[in-house]
Order: sequence, then C-alpha cells, then structure tokens
Amino acid sequence: MNSATRPDSATTSVGPQLKSAHPAGSWRESWWLAFCEFAIVGLTFFLDRRHLIPVSKTPFLLLLAWVSMRLRGVRWRDVGFARYRNWRLTLIFGIVAGAVAETFQLLVTQPLLARLTGKQPDLADFRILSGNVKWTLIALAFTWTLAAFGEELVWRGYLMNRVAGLGNRTRLAWIVSLLVVNVVFGFAHSYQGGPGIVEEGIAGVLLGLVYLGTGRNLAVPIVAHGVQDTIDTVLIFFGKFPGM
Repeated sequence: MNSATRPDSATTSVGPQLKSAHPAGSWRESWWLAFCEFAIVGLTFFLDRRHLIPVSKTPFLLLLAWVSMRLRGVRWRDVGFARYRNWRLTLIFGIVAGAVAETFQLLVTQPLLARLTGKQPDLADFRILSGNVKWTLIALAFTWTLAAFGEELVWRGYLMNRVAGLGNRTRLAWIVSLLVVNVVFGFAHSYQGGPGIVEEGIAGVLLGLVYLGTGRNLAVPIVAHGVQDTIDTVLIFFGKFPGM
C-alpha cells in the first residue's frame, strides 16, 4: 500500500474520481470488455466449484482486476488504495468498523438466520483450527492476505467500481453496484451453505458501506475485514464460535 499518498485531490463528496487514460469511445471503455471480464469472473466461480482452483480464487480475480485496470489506465490509488487521511484514523476507523460489524454478525444476523433456517453456517473446513496453534497462525496469515487484502481489492476496489462505472457512477449506479457485487460476494462463500451465503452477503454490504462512507477508501475496509476474520479465527480456536 502506498502510505505516502492519498486519493487524488480532484474529488467529489463521495470519493476520488476515476481518471481513464482512454476516451469514452475507446474499446477499453466499452461494455463488451466489461462483459468479457464478468464472464471470466463467472468462469472462475465455475472452475472453483469443480475444485479446479487451488486454495483460493482470489489471486486469479486479483490478476483479472490488475489486467483490467492496466488496460483502462486506472491505478489502484484511483479506486482508494491509500491510507484514509492518516494511519491513526485508518486503523481506528477500521478496527471500530470491524468490531461493530462482527458484533452485529454474532448477535443479530447469525442468530436470526439460525432461527429462520434451523442451520448455522457450515464452517466444517475450519474445525481444524480448534485448539491447533499451527493451523490457527496459518489461518491468520491468510486472513490478512487473501481475505482482508485480496478480497477488498477485488470486490470493493475492482468489481464495485467496474459495475458502478457502467452506470456512469451515479448514486443509483453505486447502490446497484453495492447490492449486486456483494450478493455475488455472498455466493463466493457457497461452501458455507445457505446461511453462510446470506451472512457473507450481508457482511459484504457492510464492508461496501464502509468503503463508500469513507469516500471510497480501501484501507479502512481492509482493516475492518481483517479484524472481523481475526475475531472469528480466535473464537474458533478456543471453541467459542457459535455452531462449532
């Protein structure tokens, strides 16, 4: 992360304006290029469901994001990959947002979904962490790399901006982007079953709101995401996570 820079000074009330190096009529700004990118996202999901993607689909989606942005002349700082005002506020806002979102998940969404469906999210893949220091440390490393860092760059940084850009980045376009992208984010966690899909979709919306609420800054939701998943990991390690 480029800690020495902030989003460009040419901003609106909701964040930095994306600046493309190519005119609006260029093929790089066309709908068909966006369609091809979304098709690749869908193909990645399909291959992951067939267990043909090793470990995680996030690195492959991150590579797609990088290629797309390079073609369109968009920099990561243009989508908010910079500190929020200063590092102190970035960490404070991120930690508070993550703690609040996790509390909401544990005390509201998860009990409500369990009551409605009679099931908890399927976290069988994480049972190996219970009481296991080695695997918990490995999980924490993945939490702050693939999950917090990688997923925020892909879902909030790349995909939310890509979808909103197709609607000329109007307020309505951002609302549609927030909902559509994070519904798909929920389905990216289909291994957790129906309750897990809904729960992760809600978590994605909350992270998206943090992203938009900080003027489309990625550093704050990265910290928030990491805090949420760290709390989950620690609770699983101690055998205190609901349903485990």
